[in-house]
Amino acid sequence: MAIRQILKIDEEKCDGCGLCIPNCAEGAMQIVDGKVKLIDDKYCDGLGACLGHCPQDALELIEREAPEYDEEAVIELLASQGKTFTPQHNETTEKEAHGGPHGHTHEEEKKGHDHGGHGCGCPGNQMMQFDQEEEKAETVESNDVEIQIKSQLKQWPVQLKLVSPNAPYFHQADLLVTADCVPVAFPNYHLDLLKGKAVAVGCPKLDDVNFYVDKLAQMIELNDFKSITVAYMEVPCCQGIVWAVEEAIKKSGRTVPLNKVKIGLQGNKL
Repeated sequence: MAIRQILKIDEEKCDGCGLCIPNCAEGAMQIVDGKVKLIDDKYCDGLGACLGHCPQDALELIEREAPEYDEEAVIELLASQGKTFTPQHNETTEKEAHGGPHGHTHEEEKKGHDHGGHGCGCPGNQMMQFDQEEEKAETVESNDVEIQIKSQLKQWPVQLKLVSPNAPYFHQADLLVTADCVPVAFPNYHLDLLKGKAVAVGCPKLDDVNFYVDKLAQMIELNDFKSITVAYMEVPCCQGIVWAVEEAIKKSGRTVPLNKVKIGLQGNKL
């Protein structure tokens, strides 16, 4: 144990949006009972790459007694999550600047470090709601046939990991939970599935499905969804996103009509 810099999460402010989680290179955070929590102090490096990604200002770095940061444990944790760890800080520079393997300057502490190449306040995380009346149709030409397709997307972001559970576009919406391969495989995705719906996109094979259950349950609790549609591919691993939605509905205690749409590998509805 040592006195070191480590993350503190204000649970009163945290709304469980999860925007901080993908910005932790160590995979040290998860949502438990609708709040972000540290899995274990030893996984937190205390550099604060997650700080600029909390819209509720619920994260801060403090100094307290905690176990030393354990990079080997982090590698094992990420491996269990199907991820690999690539340290982004320069160990030699840090030793010279602060006399230790994990030191950093005061100016760096104020700014926060970036593990994933995305600066704090990344525009890709900014919540947006689109006015479809102003959106222009895209033109697709094939020989003598011309088809105009208008985007049906009403919001940003779309990733389940990034959307805020209490975003205004979710209130009393028809929700589409879609595996991320579906829009690529299904040619009529925008008009047949996305039109008129709010959307959350994820991959049950590459992400933590239990995180999906917790996040979706919170979304269901906070929003009076008219219906939920889950669109998934026919491959076995994609059943995970269906399971996550079903479990989230149970966990929320709400009754929501659920529609399941399976898409074949060649883009046909099954």
